[in-house]
Amino acid sequence: MTSYQRWTLRTENTSYTVRLSPDGPWAELDAWGPHGVESGPSALDWSHRTHFITPADAAPAEYLPHGLRPFNGADLVAERTDGERGVWWDFEGAEETEGKLRLAFADETLGLRTVLCYETVPGTDVILRWTEHTASRELRLERLDSAAVNVPVTTGARLTYLTGQWSQEFQLTRLDLTRGTFTMGSTQGVPGHAYVPWLAVQDLATDDAPAYGVALEWPGNWHITAEAEPGGAVRVRAGRVPHEGAVLLAPGATLTTPRLACAFSPDGLDGLSRVWHRYDRHLSGDRLHRTRKVLYNSWEATGFDVDAAGQLELAKTAADIGAELFVVDDGWFTGRRDDTGGLGDWYPDPAAFPQGFDRFVEEVRGLGLDFGLWVEPESVSPGSRLHAEHPDWIYRVDGRPARLVRNQLLLDLGRTDVQDFVIGTLDRLLGSYAIGYLKWDMNRPPTERGRPGAGHVDLDAEHVAGYLRVLDHLRTAHPDVTVEGCAGGGARIDHMTLARTDVVWPSDNTAPLDRLSVQHGFLHAHAPHVMSSWVTDAPGVFDPRPRSLAFRFVNAMCGVLGIGADLRTWTPEERAEAARWIARYKEVRDVLHHGEARLLGSPADATCGVQYDAGARTVVAALSTGRLDGAPLVPGRPDRLRLRGLDPAAHYRDTATGTTYSGAHLLHYGLPFAWSRDHDADLVVLTRG
Repeated sequence: MTSYQRWTLRTENTSYTVRLSPDGPWAELDAWGPHGVESGPSALDWSHRTHFITPADAAPAEYLPHGLRPFNGADLVAERTDGERGVWWDFEGAEETEGKLRLAFADETLGLRTVLCYETVPGTDVILRWTEHTASRELRLERLDSAAVNVPVTTGARLTYLTGQWSQEFQLTRLDLTRGTFTMGSTQGVPGHAYVPWLAVQDLATDDAPAYGVALEWPGNWHITAEAEPGGAVRVRAGRVPHEGAVLLAPGATLTTPRLACAFSPDGLDGLSRVWHRYDRHLSGDRLHRTRKVLYNSWEATGFDVDAAGQLELAKTAADIGAELFVVDDGWFTGRRDDTGGLGDWYPDPAAFPQGFDRFVEEVRGLGLDFGLWVEPESVSPGSRLHAEHPDWIYRVDGRPARLVRNQLLLDLGRTDVQDFVIGTLDRLLGSYAIGYLKWDMNRPPTERGRPGAGHVDLDAEHVAGYLRVLDHLRTAHPDVTVEGCAGGGARIDHMTLARTDVVWPSDNTAPLDRLSVQHGFLHAHAPHVMSSWVTDAPGVFDPRPRSLAFRFVNAMCGVLGIGADLRTWTPEERAEAARWIARYKEVRDVLHHGEARLLGSPADATCGVQYDAGARTVVAALSTGRLDGAPLVPGRPDRLRLRGLDPAAHYRDTATGTTYSGAHLLHYGLPFAWSRDHDADLVVLTRG
């Protein structure tokens, strides 16, 4: 029987056990995995391997400050104004309630109290972790991570993460880490295009090993760092990164770090993806069951050349093929003929809408379409009226040039008056016109990030708080408006944003094979019902091989279907085909958005796809990448996509062909596809008999 304190949190399928270390005043991980994993000696007890390091440096610590953990990476670095640096705390006590745990530690000499917070998420296998720091004297926090996660590995860790650049986001990337440190993050004021605040860790010893995952809920600067420590332990730290390098904590003040969502699945990366999907559905709350309408966005058809007549022509064509929502993108407001002007002056251009914008919106809605609008409320054009009236509202450093990015500047959304302006602008637009959809874009990261005269301010945290305040206002004041999150594509996709939006835009790249790769990575971290995806005419950027219109539709139907092509250039045959695909999508979108999704293969395979299961229906979106390493290289032999998670004893009927398969057949041999140059994608609906 153990002599130290121990606490176990239980999710639907997993257990997470924390103990008070027998070697010092800190909490450490005792066990994490399927129910019952906590019974038996801890597999993470490395604390006595302490040659040339301290016990705290060797321990699977949940959270430790510099001072107690001087060598192997601390999660908290605090300094007094007199220069004393380091924390040596004592355990104060624990508060445990159903699904929640709080462990308090205090350093009376330094004047800091830290609480480690844990909370399970009902209906998921996710545990949320964060910390609360309260000062009794002024302190300087140089590092303030949210939590540390320890993963038991035998021969090293396989890290899976999502990388990229603008137009090539969410690329699934792997790294084998046996010794050393891996770190990723962003200081662009948003999670960024280069990395996603998401990481999966598996043991190198076995293929498809159980997967541990973390995701930082923070739409600002961040880092995730994995360290292969002495003795073979792998420890992951994650947290926000202050723009100023440190945060000043005033006497009596409490700083709460972002939440770190921690997930586990015994079924590898594919199983872990379904844990994250379930968590995304939890975050959507009551909004989950709203029908996500088939969207048409006019940007790729007209760009900045927006006028009522041209937009109505597109809207009529979109309605004819079955679209349910028409979104006018950039270019609808005064002074916006290109990307050099107009931002900040959010009034419809009277020259573009001579009969009034309200009349235009009514005509679109008269076609049976909902109406949506694009905005970029954080940015301002130097020549705008807003900039002339409020030059102090932009981020700037006195005596330094104001650098333009995309010909625009960034508003200091951490200021209350700027937040009030944005809220007032959106209230005016949504109150004056029948707008049911709002696309919030952000195309400009902060560069000269300063607020002259404000002193030492936590600008990154204040901007995030302002952004969230505006989104929270939208959700409360305009609950029926669908909100799409976008930042030059997928630069601001995190759980804080997903909790306040309905869909997000993973990438500005809509080329078919490029988009397939983006979506494959995205669906490892996030659910189909939040993934906005369009059918367009865009040629490939990174993979230029042509794909059929069917491929573009099936690929886009893996999430929330939209169309962005110039429909005026499509032939009658193409419009008729589009109408058929949209009709098929509407028949199964409840399965696509609410079912359990399984990723079948990858874009590196000759055939890949996504399987969705809900009730008696299974929908398979299958795509041929065109690689000649399988059928149809051998004539007469179809390629096959093995399904997963079916009942081997049940029978499944293809509703289009009438063919019936046993579950065992589909699991063992797979679903056959006879690809050809003209047939490179299919959507198969199976009903269980």
